[in-house]
This record gives sequence, C-alpha cells and structure tokens, in this order.
Amino acid sequence: MKESILKLTGIEKIFPGVKALNGVCLEVERGCVHALMGENGAGKSTLMKILTGIYTADQGKIFFKGKLVHINNPHHAMSLGISMIHQELNPVTEMTVGDNIFLGREPINKITRLVDSKQIFQSTMDLLSKLDITGIAPGMRMKDLSVAQMQMVEIVKAVSFNAELIIMDEPTSAISVAEVETLFRIIKSLKEKEISIIYISHKLDEVFSISDKVTVFRDGEYIGTEDTEKLDKDKLIRMMVGRDLNDLFHKEKIIPKEVFFELKDFTNEKYFKNINLKVHRGEILGLAGLMGAGRTEIVETVFGMRGQYRGEIFKNGRKINISSPGDAIRNKIALVPEDRKNLGLFLGLSIKENISIAWLKKFSKLLWVRTRRENIQCKELAGKLKIKTPDLNRITNILSGGNQQKVVLAKWLMTVPEVLIFDEPTRGIDVGAKAEFYNIMVELAREGKAIIMISSEMRELLGMSDRILVVHNGRITGELASHEATQEKVLELACQ
Repeated sequence: MKESILKLTGIEKIFPGVKALNGVCLEVERGCVHALMGENGAGKSTLMKILTGIYTADQGKIFFKGKLVHINNPHHAMSLGISMIHQELNPVTEMTVGDNIFLGREPINKITRLVDSKQIFQSTMDLLSKLDITGIAPGMRMKDLSVAQMQMVEIVKAVSFNAELIIMDEPTSAISVAEVETLFRIIKSLKEKEISIIYISHKLDEVFSISDKVTVFRDGEYIGTEDTEKLDKDKLIRMMVGRDLNDLFHKEKIIPKEVFFELKDFTNEKYFKNINLKVHRGEILGLAGLMGAGRTEIVETVFGMRGQYRGEIFKNGRKINISSPGDAIRNKIALVPEDRKNLGLFLGLSIKENISIAWLKKFSKLLWVRTRRENIQCKELAGKLKIKTPDLNRITNILSGGNQQKVVLAKWLMTVPEVLIFDEPTRGIDVGAKAEFYNIMVELAREGKAIIMISSEMRELLGMSDRILVVHNGRITGELASHEATQEKVLELACQ
C-alpha cells in the first residue's frame, strides 16, 4: 500500500432537517486516482466542500500529509495543496488563459511595480509544457476555448498552486469522447508526478477506465472502498443503490397511435435545415447524433428559444406558431433542457417557487397567488417524483444534481404538457435516479404524451426509444426502428 496523502475519519455534517454526512471516512493514497461514487444526495459534494473549506464539519478529523488540519476556507485548502475543479466552470471569459491561471496572485515587476505580463506568459507556457497540453496558448482568451479546453486550464491552475490533491467533479459531463481521452492522458501524467486525484463521476465506464480505487457513499454514510480491478459493474451498482439493477430499462412496447406532433421542412438557417419528424401519442422518439450535430438547436427552436424558423409545426393536426417559450407553454409543449442550472432553474429561489413558476396563473387570482393551492400541488408533484427535501421552501441550490433535475421535470409537469422534450435527461445523475427517470418517462408515454428524447448515452437511447432519428450536421440522415437499431448503425448514420 502506498503512503496516504489524505485521511478523513468520522466526518459528520448536519443541515436543518437533514444529516448530510454520518461519520464517513475516506483515505486517498499518493499518486492514486480515487473515484468517489454514490447516488445524488449520497454526501459526495458535501464532503468535498468540507475538504476544500467551503463547509466546516460538525464532527470528525482531517489528516493531510500525515498532519491533523483544520481547513478554514478555500484559500487555506489551496495553500495546503488541495484544489478542486468544479463541474460548473466559472472562468473570466474576457481574460486570457495566463491571466485566469494567475488571477489574484499576479507576479509584479520589481522595477515598474506593474503586473509582469511576460512572467505570466512564460510561467503559463512552462505549465502547459509540463502537462504536455497542446492547442492552448497563454494569450488565448477564455471565451474562445471549448469547455474541455477550459477544464484543461483549470487543471493547469491547480498545478500552478502546487496542488498535491486535485478533486475533479464530473469532469466529462459536457465534453466529447476525443476530449475525454485528452483529459485521461493528463490525469495519467499527474499520477506519474505523484499527484492524487479524487474523481467524482456517475459514468461507470469512466470509473473503471481511469481509477485505481473506488469509495462508495450512500445516504450520507460510508459503504466501502475497493480496488477497481476487484470490482465489476453489478457489485458497484449494488454498493451504490443497495439493490440489484439488472435492467434499468423497462420500456413497454407500444402500438403507435395517431401522429400527435410533427415538423415539416423545419429550418433555422444558422443551425439546421429541412427537419421532418413525426411523434405519435405514447411514443418516445430518440434523437441521436454526435456533439454539435444540431439536436439541441432543433428542440430549442421548437421551444421558441432560437429565434425565427421556416417550415411548419403541427400539434394534434393543427398548425401552430411558436415565437417564444411562452407560445410553447400555451401550446402544452415542455422542454427539460440540457443545462438545468442555467436554463432549467432559478437556483436562488425555493423548490416550490421553481416548480410553480412556469404556470403561476394556475394559482393566481388578480394580483394574488393562492399559496394554499400552490403548496398542495407542489407537494403532490414533489412526492410523485421523490424529490429528497424536508421542506419545499428550501433554496433549490442546495439540492443534489438529480433532485434539481426532478424539480425541472416537476415544473413542466405542473403545466400538464402534451408534448415533452427531454434533452440529455439523465446527465450527471446516478444509476438509481436514472431508473426512476426512465420509469417516469414510460408512465408519461403510457398516458399518451408525445415524447422526444435527446441522449448521448447509447445504452439509454437504444433502451428507451421506440424509434430513433439520427442527426448529422443539421440534417436527419436516417431513421431506425427500435428492433433494428444498434450502436453501430446509429454511429454510421451519425458520421455520414
């Protein structure tokens, strides 16, 4: 066994009405990629916030490099050699790569007493070279980088602090397969330099590919730690959810009913052209394609988010016009967006306010909101979707990612939609919550809703779709029935 760089024992954290952590422990070896897994709400994020000084533990001890430490704030954590790359990156987009890396600690020229831009440039070059990162230059503006490149800059920034432990929270949630390979190469390079990584992800394949050890939390408690090579997916899932998940997908075979939603020659000159699709009542239509194919742009234009379009939209045989999200809502169309934090939620508002906000007129009379009726219906939906919270008046920002996604869905179910569009519905959600989402989608289809689902997870797409349309470069390149769809056929059409 290698030397431990981090050891946490007996960590407890209590929020009003919730015991987020109950005596958990974690030990990370030097130069090890240690995956931290568990369902949403398991306590992973809370523990990492304690480790990086955002929260203070109510009980327990933290040993770093063999010494007992009391981490007071994020700056203190970084000074110790602990850095975290958050899932939601927050760069200063108008500044350069070098200026972002040294923001707040810029070197000063001893003669001019001004920021030493030359030193920033050279130090950044040295760091990029040290990690063998290509395609990024110190003088490039952050706004011109891809999400994956921004993550690389965050890694460089962590290394510039002489970090010996780097926490990566869902680092591949918004990057392509090729970019994942680049990230993994850099992680292996960090390992060779004896830098330890805590890797948080819901993607099982990634965990088995990159990690050395796996620790699992469940409901705020420590379940166990195993060498990755001694685990298989079934055992890991049992540890995470406390039960077997032999089959995530319980999609019922439907007999297609009448066409309920249709696009004819649907075109947005900037993003896609001549999209023709039909969705039947009770059907889940999958939209497949590689990143940048135009899938999200199609559904966001349908929902009135992407400006003017040419072509026609029909719902239940009647032509409708949509120029704004308000028009879509009035026509009983709902969109659960890919980016729940920026497009799906008001994180500073309460759970109840987020659920009711899209259809407030349902609870309004003149200038007043009938709060009793609002409370009853919001509570009913929260219960139906199993949103984990002791109080619907809690701020939405404190919820786990999976529960935030359920709040987005609850908001749209409040509008009683007839057409539901799911854009990457299970991104950043654990396997247990995924199973719940799939069951909800099946139930909605059984009720006769017309459903469009975009997914980059091939297993999800194949398991949940009745039909699959494949999009490439803003055009539909093929259609596959569920019984004939395979990963190879989908990818072939996606690359045409």
